[in-house]
Amino acid sequence: MVVTELGMAEAIEKARALQRAGVDAVCSARPREGLKLLHQGMSVLDSVESAVEGDRSEWLAARIRLTNSLVALGVETGGEVAVGLAELDEVRSLLDEVGDRKLRAELSGAIDHNYGLLLMAVGQNEDGIAYFDSSIRNKEFVLSSARDPIPVLHPYLGTMITRGLAYTRLGDVGKAREDLAQAMVIAEKYELRQQAADVRRPLGSLELRIGNVPVALRLYEECERIYRALDVEIHPLLRLEQGKALLAAGLAEEAAGHLDEVLVMMHEQTSTTRDLADVELYRASAALMSDDLELARGYAASARRRMLRWGCQTCVANATIVGLRADVRDALRTNEIPLTLTARALRAANGMPMPRLADQAALARMLAVRVELRKGKRKRAADLLDRIPRPGRLTSVDYRMLRRLCRAELAVAQGDKTKALAEIRAGLTELDRVRDRMGGLELVSGTAVHGRELADLAIKIVLERADAVRLFGWTERTRAQSYRYEPVAATDPELAERVGEVRGLDQAIHQAQHDGHPTAALRAKYAERLREAHRLGWHTGRWGRPRPIARLAEVAEGLGERALVSFASSGDDLVAVVVAGGRCELVRLGSAARAAESARMLNVDLDALAPDRLAPPLVQSVLGSARKQAERLDTQLIRPLEALFGDRGLVVVPTGPLFAVPWGVLPALRSRPIVVAPSATAWLGAQRSATPDSRKIVLVRGPGLVGNRGELEKLTTHYRAAETLIGPDATVTSVLRALDGAQLAHIAAHGAHEPENALFSRLELADGALFAHEMAGLAQPPSQVVFAACELALNRIRPGDEVLGFASALLASGSRTVIAPLSRVGDEAAAAAMDDYHRGLAEGAGPATALADTVAVDPFRRPFVCLGAG
Repeated sequence: MVVTELGMAEAIEKARALQRAGVDAVCSARPREGLKLLHQGMSVLDSVESAVEGDRSEWLAARIRLTNSLVALGVETGGEVAVGLAELDEVRSLLDEVGDRKLRAELSGAIDHNYGLLLMAVGQNEDGIAYFDSSIRNKEFVLSSARDPIPVLHPYLGTMITRGLAYTRLGDVGKAREDLAQAMVIAEKYELRQQAADVRRPLGSLELRIGNVPVALRLYEECERIYRALDVEIHPLLRLEQGKALLAAGLAEEAAGHLDEVLVMMHEQTSTTRDLADVELYRASAALMSDDLELARGYAASARRRMLRWGCQTCVANATIVGLRADVRDALRTNEIPLTLTARALRAANGMPMPRLADQAALARMLAVRVELRKGKRKRAADLLDRIPRPGRLTSVDYRMLRRLCRAELAVAQGDKTKALAEIRAGLTELDRVRDRMGGLELVSGTAVHGRELADLAIKIVLERADAVRLFGWTERTRAQSYRYEPVAATDPELAERVGEVRGLDQAIHQAQHDGHPTAALRAKYAERLREAHRLGWHTGRWGRPRPIARLAEVAEGLGERALVSFASSGDDLVAVVVAGGRCELVRLGSAARAAESARMLNVDLDALAPDRLAPPLVQSVLGSARKQAERLDTQLIRPLEALFGDRGLVVVPTGPLFAVPWGVLPALRSRPIVVAPSATAWLGAQRSATPDSRKIVLVRGPGLVGNRGELEKLTTHYRAAETLIGPDATVTSVLRALDGAQLAHIAAHGAHEPENALFSRLELADGALFAHEMAGLAQPPSQVVFAACELALNRIRPGDEVLGFASALLASGSRTVIAPLSRVGDEAAAAAMDDYHRGLAEGAGPATALADTVAVDPFRRPFVCLGAG
């Protein structure tokens, strides 16, 4: 029968084509276009409905497929889940009219898959799994008689992967792994590369759920690499998962970068999906971790509004918790407690359905506990805390740390500080177990953020007791834990390849600039490859067993005739623990903020003094300011301690902004041997590390240095057998080969810190950048490394005094001592300083002593420090 414009077969074929085009548009992030095409397909089918005679199977099949796609897309772009479920129930009733059993099973499998997806979207994962089970049974029936399995395998694997994700959300690790592993095997057997990539994302989510952050990051990276090879657009949800993994490792800024990227992508697509709400929720969590409370509130509120429209109780609860945490933190910090804050937290907890949202309800109650304790209501706080369940195997580290914090704060309120410290110690031990699984230096160091409030409370309690010995123990327990791990030399081939690409692109950019050619495309590719290398660096680094925390008696014995000064702060109170002559004393030093500001201003002045040829009036002006700041720091930090350490050499363990102090600049410390270390444990480990038998000396000069052309030639008078690499000979490969196993390496090269990943801080050599991770990967890093021409002692300080940078990466990787400037140094000043320093070494002085004499000659233009063992 012929209808107005199309025959029946033509109409059905056109509807199918429009459906395929609509689905492709949706997959290409064009949801509005996709909806339009799907509706057009439905209109085509409607136009021939009255003409359908006899067997309606093909027409019904086309209509069911179109309706199924429309429902899924409609809900994804903001429609109500309940309406979508009702529409799927209605279209399911059409299946009885489909005569062909195989076709009916195929259609039923597709409907069941989307039904399960919609149930997952509102947190009903168990109910969703029942529909995935049904979908898989139907698809297996279709597979059993398929001549070509490939077209059927695509939807079959999609459902298996989704069911694995649902099991992950329920915490059923065994079943989740079974589904996802089977999907991986099938995809790779049939060379379905995109689905082999697709399965890696939920596998990463599973690993993340059980705390294997490095493995999760590796799976996400593999997924992205396959997509790029297939020229498939990277789905924003992959970036979201990477952000979640970085949050779990405490890398809030890095996670925020990923999530901001996703937000831009979604807003460009005018997305109103639930996925956007997910990204906003985790962006709120990143802001909370970074203490940007206003931003955290804003994103949490937006995510909550979107989740409410969806009706997902779990998601609404999670957004509510983030907003509450921001409000509670603000209230506790300012001591301005809103009257309704406890009621809000408890109302949220009581409104969460049990047992599904038991963890979220417990988190809300823990926030109420902290507020009630601050208000002095100990009995009510204790009653609330009694209702908090013990964490299970898959309970998040945040839950565990908050529970320990509440128990510790309650013990303090009840006057039992011994019990409070026991709770803190137990919490930090739990955090150690999380840290031990992280693998890479960045992830290990970032983990400290989860225990920040516990550590702060411990220091506060011990300071109130004015117990120097106990304070020493707790500062060592809470700071710079990443330096406790034994280094393991390992080079990942894929990371090495990516680094090589970055280096080649860097050289190509320089060449293009020299030739006057455009560089925008090269720079974009460079940034992309560098970002990929950073991400690989998060999970390819490996660190060995954790060493024990140094005991006071061990440190005192190791010091010998030296003294140790360990700074710590609680709020704005700055203190020092001095270990000297077998005694341990505590000294209060006033305002931590005042010392931090003086350190910052001194660094600014030293940077300004760095250029080789400044106008004399400018030199006098800046030098006057620098002397003033150095005198202030000296008066606040050193003079009160002099009676305790006398004329001894010092091991200094700074805290926070004090890592930026070039100690040899301070008047009372001129000519005094000083070693700077991130912790007494790190210093003792470096001190005890074996000195290599090798006598190999390596001298390296990179490109672009102006004032030190004769520097290396002078140094050869001190080291006649040294291996010297200059000019075109100073390539990355030749330098790394020379450095491996060296006793001393002197490197005069410009460099830069990489804030996103310390192991990608770099030195500029003849053929491009040498990255810190490449030196960390040496079988035997140089025992002593001297950086002469860049401020590579500068560090990024994370919570827990986790110190990151080129120099600190070398120390963590096994080098005993690093000499480097804390601020900029002029080329001529650096050359003169290094000649003096190496003369001192050649005459038999140790590194700290030789450096002290060197700095004393011209302290404000030689802001070098000795890091490590000294």
